[in-house]
Amino acid sequence: MAQLIQLIDDVVANKFDVPQGSLHLGRHPGSDIQLDDGAVSARHARIIAETNADFPQFREYYLEDLHSTNGTFVNGQKISGRRRLHHNDTLRIAWNEFKFVDHEEQNLDRTVHMLADQ
Repeated sequence: MAQLIQLIDDVVANKFDVPQGSLHLGRHPGSDIQLDDGAVSARHARIIAETNADFPQFREYYLEDLHSTNGTFVNGQKISGRRRLHHNDTLRIAWNEFKFVDHEEQNLDRTVHMLADQ
């Protein structure tokens, strides 16, 4: 299972598991990850987990900006709409920093490289 790791000054503050389905981030109290920050929209963004079409035992993860005011960023680039996440991507929700960790994708990438070398 993938995790979203919240960083404060490059120190781990919180870890959140990313389940199948979706995980909502925002200021609203009903958010799965509530961010108490005035720069965060009430319903700021969500992470969507979907089954990989080629390897059903693995998941693919996407970050979707929900028309936030102060933006959603992946690896320093502002996104609009939906963007695929990869192991070790950095995310920023307004001014809140996260790291996306997916050890299953990391292992799948190694397998693909091994198969390509044969």
